[in-house]
Amino acid sequence: MLTFIIRRLAIGAFTLLVITFVIYGLIRSMPGTPLTVSMNEIDPSKQPSPERVKQLQAAYGLDKPWPVAYVHWIGKLFQGDMGRSFSRKQPVSKIIGERIGPTLLLSIPSLLLGLLLAIPLGLYCSARDGKPEERIISTFLYMLYSFPSFVAALFLQLYFAVHLRWLPLFGMVGDNYAQLSTLGKTWDLFLHALLPVTVFTYGSLAYDARFIRANMQEVLRQDYIRTARAKGLGPFAVIWRHAFRNTLIPLVTKLGLMLPALLSGAVIVEQIFTWPGMGRQFFESITERDYPTVMGLTLMFSILTLAAQLLADILYAVVDPRIRLEQ
Repeated sequence: MLTFIIRRLAIGAFTLLVITFVIYGLIRSMPGTPLTVSMNEIDPSKQPSPERVKQLQAAYGLDKPWPVAYVHWIGKLFQGDMGRSFSRKQPVSKIIGERIGPTLLLSIPSLLLGLLLAIPLGLYCSARDGKPEERIISTFLYMLYSFPSFVAALFLQLYFAVHLRWLPLFGMVGDNYAQLSTLGKTWDLFLHALLPVTVFTYGSLAYDARFIRANMQEVLRQDYIRTARAKGLGPFAVIWRHAFRNTLIPLVTKLGLMLPALLSGAVIVEQIFTWPGMGRQFFESITERDYPTVMGLTLMFSILTLAAQLLADILYAVVDPRIRLEQ
């Protein structure tokens, strides 16, 4: 176990270097710099002199080739310094610390809720394969999976927030959040998170349910399932005690991709709902050419992704005794 984890951590560290190197090169190759973005918002009569621009470029490290600047960024990172945001004038680590909580507040409940709904749906559809109710559910799941998340978000906002006025339109908390009791704050946060979590959940729910159904149908055709049925076991015992345990194996391998998919979707969903998470900050930092913040968020997204994949590998060995981590 320990050898496996150390080996995966070493591979993960190398992967982080490659990812950050590529992303740094891409963002530095984009047209515009933090200076040009900020200068475009200044009155032309108040533009800084060319000498001042050169001083600012040197201060921001924009006067060096990007490979040199990347090595400098890596050196500071090993010292625990992720740099300062060009636009917010704050340490990047502080910005990430403020934004990671709201993002996980959406992604983790969405992941758990999607699995809690997808597993029984997938099992039911596999048990009722070919029946009218199974076809109706499968068609609905297919349509749900095909519906774009940003369109669903706009429709939900229009209906529940604008038309019915049952839920907040955007934001994470209301204007009177500070004056509420503990129970009131929890309820206010729940109402604000309900629509974003719904948008996060429905796509993964539809895909996971179809994924479980397809794997269950394959398992149910195995010889040991026929043997279990021949011994007189009922449908519930066959599915739950025998088939579902083997369906968990491909599902666990997919867990390593679920969290990265949710984090990538956070860029769109958080922007639509004005949710103060890492996805929205990532989008704003790219438009502002805020290189240190983009790199810090890229590093955090990559770490979360690699951690999810490592956890999936460990769980894979738990659910499948034939697998040994040392192998």
